[in-house]
Amino acid sequence: MQNVKIFSGSSNRPLAEELCRKLNVPLGDIEISRQASGEISLRYIESIRSAHVYIVQSLSHPVNENLVELMIMIDAAKRASAKTINIIMPYYGYARQERKSAPREPISAKLVADVLTTVGADRLITVDLHADPIQGFFEIPVDHITALDLITDYLKSKNIKNPVVVSPDAGRATTAEKLANYMDCPFAIMIKNRPAHNTSKITHIIGEVEGRTPIIIEDLIDTGGTIIKVVEALKKRGAHDAYICATHGLFSENALEKLSHPYIKEVVITDTIAIDPNRSDKFVVLPMADLLATALKIINNGGSINTLFKTKQQM
Repeated sequence: MQNVKIFSGSSNRPLAEELCRKLNVPLGDIEISRQASGEISLRYIESIRSAHVYIVQSLSHPVNENLVELMIMIDAAKRASAKTINIIMPYYGYARQERKSAPREPISAKLVADVLTTVGADRLITVDLHADPIQGFFEIPVDHITALDLITDYLKSKNIKNPVVVSPDAGRATTAEKLANYMDCPFAIMIKNRPAHNTSKITHIIGEVEGRTPIIIEDLIDTGGTIIKVVEALKKRGAHDAYICATHGLFSENALEKLSHPYIKEVVITDTIAIDPNRSDKFVVLPMADLLATALKIINNGGSINTLFKTKQQM
């Protein structure tokens, strides 16, 4: 690809390196350091004048550090006369704060969009947003990639007997239905309420799960508390041990330990967020580099991202 330079922030360098290998381009040389005060210093070591710059940075833990680092990388690229500044953000942090659910709350997902645009980003490439309308928060092009095909292809290779796709809440119902159609199996929906952030209570299960193997589909797993409640509720209804699938594995607090639950067969995630290499064998990590590399080629050549996805074409 002509005049394209790819750089990595601190959040997920292994994914950036693999992306560059797939594209057969070198990972750009950038120097990032922290001053004694905690301030971030960085400098592009190579010239990026008139180049199409792609910056790989997920807004994962520590989310605020990674956001500020990204802002400074964008600003430095703008001041170095980059032709375009394109953000590859596999995981969009603050996406769960996409609306006001109570008075006097912020809409932090919109704030992040405004900040990235203001500092100089020309395009955002992201994967499985928590809420699709976040794309509308931007005044710049947003390429929204899904890992659903990647996950479904893996699940089909497992030849799971008598599966049922389960949406852990009403918000994931559309994704669960797509996955169920792709796998030619039924789906069920859990009804829950959230009395506070990172807490939930299962109230109803809509659909038949007795004697079936649940495939629970989520966009992200944070503390793992909701997932454990879901698998335990399904078990009480006579379901078998479950497969857990999510694009983003945040795994805050002791989530890795929680998800080693005896009712869970596998936890299937992607590498949009750098994962602890000491995880147990129960965790299966699907690589995103191929999908992102193909998307970047399509974008660079002026094609359509939708041609990448079978599940989107079925909508």
